Amino acid sequence: MHELALMESVAELALAAARQRGAEAITAIHLRIGSLAGVEPEALRFAARVVLRGGLADGARFTIELVPARAWCAPCGELFDLEAGLGLCPCCGAASADLRQGRELELASLELRLPTPAEHGGTGPVPSQNMIERICGTSD
Repeated sequence: MHELALMESVAELALAAARQRGAEAITAIHLRIGSLAGVEPEALRFAARVVLRGGLADGARFTIELVPARAWCAPCGELFDLEAGLGLCPCCGAASADLRQGRELELASLELRLPTPAEHGGTGPVPSQNMIERICGTSD
């Protein structure tokens, strides 16, 4: 089950980003997974429950956005969804091997609970816009 190893890598990236920002907790993890990435989303969800337990991300909302496979047709300039893995343009019928999306495996965003800033007295809740930091585009 390579999903367990993948989730361990995702957790390492998320924890590194959280530590760098001094977060108290990771409240949400959002992944983007392409339909051709070879990852089973349900197995990854199960692995997340195991890997994230007991640390900064324990209890974090875990979401997966499934990204459909899409190819580019050079003759007619259309971006089209791949049907059953066939790269035939539905507009002109030309074959295309120019895959533009569908292999992603990205840590798309994190939401972090940050410490209460001193300007709020250091106790009690912080206004919601200051409480959560959303980190987008954490994949390289």
